[in-house]
Amino acid sequence: MMRDATRTGVVLTDIRKSFGSLEVIHGIDLKITEGSFVVFVGPSGCGKSTLLRMIAGLEEVTDGEIEIKGRAVTDLDPSDRGIAMVFQSYALYPHMSVRDNLAFGLKMARTPEAEIEARVRAASAILKIDPLLDRRPGQLSGGQRQRVAIGRAIVRKPDVFLFDEPLSNLDAELRVSMRIEIARLHRELGNTMIYVTHDQTEAMTLADVIVVLRDGRIEQTGSPREVYENPANVFVAGFIGSPRMNLLAARWAGDGSVQVGAVRVPVSPEIGKPSGDKITLGIRPEHLLVSSAGEGMLQAKVDFSEYLGGTQFLYCQTDDGQSIIAEHRSPVPVDAGDTVHFSWDSAQLRLFDSAGIRIHGSQR
Repeated sequence: MMRDATRTGVVLTDIRKSFGSLEVIHGIDLKITEGSFVVFVGPSGCGKSTLLRMIAGLEEVTDGEIEIKGRAVTDLDPSDRGIAMVFQSYALYPHMSVRDNLAFGLKMARTPEAEIEARVRAASAILKIDPLLDRRPGQLSGGQRQRVAIGRAIVRKPDVFLFDEPLSNLDAELRVSMRIEIARLHRELGNTMIYVTHDQTEAMTLADVIVVLRDGRIEQTGSPREVYENPANVFVAGFIGSPRMNLLAARWAGDGSVQVGAVRVPVSPEIGKPSGDKITLGIRPEHLLVSSAGEGMLQAKVDFSEYLGGTQFLYCQTDDGQSIIAEHRSPVPVDAGDTVHFSWDSAQLRLFDSAGIRIHGSQR
């Protein structure tokens, strides 16, 4: 779906949140294109749910401005913001049928009965829950209850959907199927969607744009490919990806190479000299080539081998005691206790300075 990047769905300007003297959101600026799917991701306590609740109006903004479709909403009640929120806990009324749960908000808004019925039917058709309309939440599976919670948001016809870790209560198989359902829903409806999760797989598979948060600040904003392939700093490199990017302590050798333990690794001449000699070398596990013997390559001992059918992950220790993970797809097995050697395509290396900021890497 083509989107006009000049049309903003949500704009956050210098958003701050404090609890007493403790500031937890530190001046966030963010523009979200109308119709895009944006995922807030980060470790527990990074502020992603707090930020979502401020957009929803469920949490008061200490300072800053929020706009939705060009309209200032910072001081408006949640019901007046043109948003609908889907919670982790489903938040369904247990004594009501699915039909009544879907219709409840519309009834409170005094929507005409004929329109309520039309909206409920349309939402139930989209989510394939027509056979469930006369059941109560206690008679539904977790996945069905989550569909009902999403349906309750759909009937409101909001400008923006807000999802607060909606799949975290589901088992692994249901999470996969519900991810597909939510992605399909976004394609069909075309609304702006903001989704909070700590699950990187959800972030990578659902998002048009990922916003990586840490300690109430944005560390990087970009497409899943941009964030994965060109992390802005060591934190993003170590957080995005499963397994995460390997981050190896190194030193600038002064001759167009870096020193990792006893091994010198050539880098692109365009890098120039970084400020300071201490740097971090980053490489993804899938970009390491594993061999049982080699000269002039990084050597490591395998501590643990994880066989997953189509691939094998090797958890290793280098000669200087650094941890490294490699993805090994050769039919030749590698076992714990084996010594392996690594080589790589230098274009896949990412270098970070002593402050953890990326200083080198291909920009594809």
